[in-house]
Amino acid sequence: LWMATRLGPSLCIPPPVMGVTILAAGTSVPDLLESLAVARRGQGDMAVSSSIGSNVFDLCLGLPFPWLLGTIIYGHPIAISSEGLTIMVLTLFVMVGLTISVINFEGWKLTRRLGYIMLVAYLAFVAIALLFEYGAINVE
Repeated sequence: LWMATRLGPSLCIPPPVMGVTILAAGTSVPDLLESLAVARRGQGDMAVSSSIGSNVFDLCLGLPFPWLLGTIIYGHPIAISSEGLTIMVLTLFVMVGLTISVINFEGWKLTRRLGYIMLVAYLAFVAIALLFEYGAINVE
């Protein structure tokens, strides 16, 4: 995180782009490698469960715990300065539903087509998140 806050501005990469792409990818690579390893052993259910469980952990502990510490240390609420946060969280829930639906459509098998569909879904999520963050799409 520290390096991203230093590297992003020096490379003219805005914080929302760093958060949605670089930092997200950096924290997800270990999950990716773990899921790949167990999927190759024929345990696709564990690969999918790990990915979903990791996101639930991040949402339920990874975000709230630092905010709790910040409020205790600084004595006031921590402001979130993201215009599109609500839409991004709703989009995340849609993505989880899409993941389950596509896996169901593929007969509960991890297929190459599933991989392509999820890659396109991720790129769409990043595009939508950035469009909201930069005000190209406005919800009022």
